[in-house]
Order: sequence, then structure tokens, then C-alpha cells
Amino acid sequence: MKRITMKDIPSDERPYEKCLKEGAQSLSDAELLSIIIRTGSRGENSLILAQKILALNYPKKGILGLLHLSMQELMQVKGIGTVKGAQLLCIGELSKRIWKRTAQLEAASFHNPLDIVNYYVEDMRHREQELVYVMLLNTKGVLIRDIMISQGTVNVSVVSPREIFIEAVKHHAVSLVMIHNHPSGDPAPSREDINLTKRVKEAGELLGIRLLDHIIIGDNCYISLKERGIL
Repeated sequence: MKRITMKDIPSDERPYEKCLKEGAQSLSDAELLSIIIRTGSRGENSLILAQKILALNYPKKGILGLLHLSMQELMQVKGIGTVKGAQLLCIGELSKRIWKRTAQLEAASFHNPLDIVNYYVEDMRHREQELVYVMLLNTKGVLIRDIMISQGTVNVSVVSPREIFIEAVKHHAVSLVMIHNHPSGDPAPSREDINLTKRVKEAGELLGIRLLDHIIIGDNCYISLKERGIL
């Protein structure tokens, strides 16, 4: 079978030339990926290889799949080695960091639950494990640092208030916000979530470090325990 190279594609339809002529916004997801991975494999050009990557469809379809796939899963596609696999993983990480940094710059402070959700949602809603973060804030509600306290299995995380307040005291935080995700996509708080919130609140009151909120992120949705009157 004859190998279809980029030279076999009309010049105005080749991703690189199209990008230069019409801009990156004119490219499809597959065309964008093909430019980033640059070369294809034996018998397939980079555009075909990019289409195969997007067709993996596990556990999310298309471009969102890149936020879920591991190096091992990517390398199951013929033509993807460690170099291309690393490039693809970095695309996902870069997109999360850009989103996070943008959300941080747009929020003057983090007293508003929606600002907090915007800061974390693109990173956390695609995760298959439960992650627990703590935002450490100064007197003006400005972020000092955010720290991942726990990374659990599919639906279990073990968090100790002691771990949280060791970090809060170390960084001279005045208040804090807890955030975690539910891999199921349903942000409804569990009994364990509510009990943990109460324990952290009580510990914070003893130390003079206020727990402002505990936010649970699902798939494009969230619940603020403060807004629900639980905190």
C-alpha cells in the first residue's frame, strides 16, 4: 500500500500551510495535533496519526481524551513513542495551567465560590481519582499557595485536619478553602465530606484560621457547602 505523505495532500489543505495562511484558529483538532507531533509513522502521515489519537474516545471523546490518557495508553497507538507521548501529555498539562493562571488573574480574591471553581474546574473535572486541594489565603483573600493534600482512589481520599493546618501555619494563612472533586461527576457531598468539613472548621477555630468554604467539583457543576448552609 502506497504511503500517503503530506506532499500528497494539496498544499492549501496541509495543516502547516493552512495555519500560516488562515491562522491556527482555522485548524481542526486533528490538524492542530498533526502540527504538534510533526511526523507520522510508517505508512501514515501525521494527520492520519492525529485522527487515530482523537478516535481513542476513552474515557472522553476527541480532544478531551488527551486529559485522561496515560503514556502507556498513548503508546498503544502505532507511531506514538515516548517523545510523541510526552508531547501529547504536555499539551494537556499546558492547557490546564493556562486555564488556572487565567482564572487566578481574573479573580481579585477567592471569596466567591465561582471564582474558586473556575480556577480548578478544568484540572479536576477530568480526573479519575479524587483529589483534595487546600487554598491558603491572606487577609485580603488573595491566594498565597494551593496545595494538594490527598490523592485517593476512584472515590476515596483520606484527609487529616492536621495535614491541612501544618501547611496553613507554615505559610501564615489567615483563612483557607477546601476543594475536591467527585470522579463520578455528581458533586453531592457524602457523609464523610460533611464530617471532614466540620472537623476542619472546628480545628481552624482553635487556631484562628477560618475555613471559608468547602467546594466539591463534578463534571461542569459544583456544590459549595457554605452556600448550602452546611458550613
